[in-house]
Amino acid sequence: MEPLQISFWVIVLLVILALGFDFMNGFHDAANSIATVVSTGVLKPQQAVLFAAFFNVVAVMFFQLKVAATIGKGIVDPGIVDHHVVFGALIGAIAWNVLTWFYGIPSSSSHALIGGIVGAVIAKAGSGALVAAGVLKTVLFIIVSPLLGYLLASLMMLLVAWIFRRTPPLRVDNWFRRMQLVSAGLYSLGHGGNDAQKTIGIIWMLLIAAGMVGAGDKAPPGWVIWSCYLAIGMGTMFGGWRIVQTMGQKITKLKPVGGFCAETGGAITLFLATALGVPVSTTHTITGAIVGVGSVQRASAVRWGVAGNIVWAWILTIPCAAFVAGVFYWLSFTLF
Repeated sequence: MEPLQISFWVIVLLVILALGFDFMNGFHDAANSIATVVSTGVLKPQQAVLFAAFFNVVAVMFFQLKVAATIGKGIVDPGIVDHHVVFGALIGAIAWNVLTWFYGIPSSSSHALIGGIVGAVIAKAGSGALVAAGVLKTVLFIIVSPLLGYLLASLMMLLVAWIFRRTPPLRVDNWFRRMQLVSAGLYSLGHGGNDAQKTIGIIWMLLIAAGMVGAGDKAPPGWVIWSCYLAIGMGTMFGGWRIVQTMGQKITKLKPVGGFCAETGGAITLFLATALGVPVSTTHTITGAIVGVGSVQRASAVRWGVAGNIVWAWILTIPCAAFVAGVFYWLSFTLF
């Protein structure tokens, strides 16, 4: 594949746009990391965002770049990618993120990016340019990640209830307030490890197209990796308070023991997906886990109408982001 002749300043602009998406991803998904620990009163909001941001960034030391490789080389044929495709993909993802953030809907930044990439590529070369295995794996985990989060959180809740069945409720509450710091840290670690790599992947895709790195390289330059982890950490520090309320209180009321089980179930799901190189939605994962905790208590503890609205947002994310990306792919020819 011959490298494309892409202006240095166009590359700089697209890298800045990608880091802006990464920042927005952290901002948009901050609620997923901190909603449970804030809603249970274990940490104050200001403490929680700093706590989550720290673990988002240090995740760089714990995970291999398998998710970044899936985004950069496993969803579309690298030979199809150019700066027009990257621009369309980023604008499609950002537009959907802004819309759902404005209405306080915890949709998936991850799947908005996947939808953006798919839409821009189809606009350029049709569906044949997509790597079916990578797309299907990602789409499959739209269902698998919330179900796995639901199952693990439910099982943990049942296990904790059995172990502490003779322990006074106040003692259980006090103990799990401390334990929830561990579970929140693990969830934030998994959030950073999976989500930062999606932006690493799209910048990697751009650099391959421009011939600045080889398609066979095992990793992008170090500055790409660190800047993406720092960007998502900064986004988390600024948080998304509209979504905190939905995740922490509107789906179900949480106590520290429930928060611990939801975060731990969600963290295990994220660790597994990242090890497999699957770009999953942290929003889907923690929502499934929270619903699992609520349903173990009693089915009526879950506000199913709110959960249903969230599911509709999940269903619409990829096609809507893809449509916007396709439009901006064509518009990019007037800009570059």
